[in-house]
Amino acid sequence: MRSKMKSLFPMFVKLEGRQILVVGAGRVGEPKIHGLLPTGAKIRVVAHEASEAVREWAGNGEIALEERGFVLSDLDNVFLVVVATSSRELNEFVYGEAYARRILCNVVDVPEQCDFYYPAVVQRGDLQIAISTSGQSPSLAQRIRQQLERQFGPGYAQWVAELGETRRKILASNLDPERKKFLLHSLASVEAFETALEAQMQTIGRSVAV
Repeated sequence: MRSKMKSLFPMFVKLEGRQILVVGAGRVGEPKIHGLLPTGAKIRVVAHEASEAVREWAGNGEIALEERGFVLSDLDNVFLVVVATSSRELNEFVYGEAYARRILCNVVDVPEQCDFYYPAVVQRGDLQIAISTSGQSPSLAQRIRQQLERQFGPGYAQWVAELGETRRKILASNLDPERKKFLLHSLASVEAFETALEAQMQTIGRSVAV
């Protein structure tokens, strides 16, 4: 009987400047690499063969690509590793070595060999909503993501950016703490979003008219 897995701890990790290793650069590895590009991480990819997109990223200097087999020294000074090859034996080997070195590892589509999971993500600018089923049903996570994408439309991106700017001004003001708290909560209300969205639509309408 399978033992009950402990609860995951949800968090967002800063990867800027961190050494990330991806083993595999084909159909499965490509989207994982693509998801890492905006983080500012130092991404090194090791694979016998790489997709056209991965080669393009390497040519642009966005990643370092080495088209060869994996060797143990590839794990030196690595913060996190993603394994996306078609070889079960290689995947298990890399996971075991990473675990022994206390390096966070994700073997794609093998929950038992994952220290972390890729969540389904709704992103609207700086707003990120991540959904996880702890690897039990990625399909359900994707369905919930689609529902949330409809609920949190593209207008949230600009609104969140405006909220951040206003928040900084309020915190830097001489208002008393309770007044600051009240303003911050009221600015994040549904009514405030609807007002901001209406203003955005009016601005777009004027631009189109011109």
